[in-house]
Order: sequence, then structure tokens, then C-alpha cells
Amino acid sequence: MVYAFDISAGIKHEKAKKIVENCWRLENGIISVQVLEEFFVCLTKKIPSPIDLIIVKQIIKDFLKWRTVAIDGDMMLEAIDISIRHKFSFWDSLIIASAVSGGANIIFSEDLSDNQIIDGIVIKNPFIVDKKNKSGFFNI
Repeated sequence: MVYAFDISAGIKHEKAKKIVENCWRLENGIISVQVLEEFFVCLTKKIPSPIDLIIVKQIIKDFLKWRTVAIDGDMMLEAIDISIRHKFSFWDSLIIASAVSGGANIIFSEDLSDNQIIDGIVIKNPFIVDKKNKSGFFNI
């Protein structure tokens, strides 16, 4: 999601922007508080041209219109179970547990294995090369 707002990310920016726009258009975006926290830090401190805090606050306020998943104790325990079963980091496991709790079908991530299915959710890396269309992306 950070790439959707990081104009220095080139082709990743364009693809991520399309994914976010599709979620808005289809009204099917689901996001966790954890992802929003990481998003805030990345956009205000880690990208080459950080974005003003007030602007990022407004972007997050907009994203809070999506189905938002807050983390609780049970979700943390589920994340630990996912971490044990799949050998993922706790933080990646918490994103998966949040997606399950929120009713997601797909997680877009370049950090997890493409097309892997975890607890009924398909992991999609939007930045891999599609051998059929050679575009560098799969179709959304």
C-alpha cells in the first residue's frame, strides 16, 4: 500500500495505485490497524520523499472507511499459531490473522510467497512477472 503513495517507486507505484483504486471502486477494501501503523511510519519517515504528517493523517482517515480490523488478544494468539504452522514472522502472521478476521480473500504482499493459500486466503504478489502477458504483473 505504501507504493501507492510513493511516486519514486516507479512501476510499483502504478500497480499499487491501481490495486488501491480498485478496492475503492469495488468497495471491498479491508485493512488492519497494524498495516495503517506501518503505512504511517513508512510514508512519513522511510520513503525517499516523506509526506507531511497532516496529509498522511487524512489518507489514513480515508482508509478508516474500509473494513478496519483492530488487533485483540485472540488475534495475537492466532498469529502465533500461524507463525508456528508456517514459519512466518509474527508480524506477517498478524497481518494474516487480521485478514482472516476481516473476511479477506486476498492479501497483496511482496514479502510472502505468491499463490500460497493460508487459512483460505490467497497471497498475491502484484509485482511478479506474469509469463502469459509479460507485463510484470497479474491482472486484477
